[in-house]
Amino acid sequence: MEKLKVKRRRKRYSAEYKKAAVELVTVTGQSAAEAARSLGVTSQTIKRWIDELSKLGEKAFPGNGVRSVLDNELARLRVENDRLRMERDILKKAVSFFAQDSV
Repeated sequence: MEKLKVKRRRKRYSAEYKKAAVELVTVTGQSAAEAARSLGVTSQTIKRWIDELSKLGEKAFPGNGVRSVLDNELARLRVENDRLRMERDILKKAVSFFAQDSV
């Protein structure tokens, strides 16, 4: 019996919020762990935001509607991968069905 999967909604933070969180660490000198505790996020999240802002600058944190080229390609490949898996499963079932028929 399959268990029902419960989808949890991820918290979404605005670009301004992320930049302010990064400033807590970079400008005020707080550690990532201290800033994370005060903001209610994990220190790993703060560190990821710091890395993203330092690598991408103003292009960091593009928002919901703006995807990078790599994200678009990844989404396209995931859809294609799902379709190919479904086709493969259908073909497996067809082969086993016809194999039983010939015996």
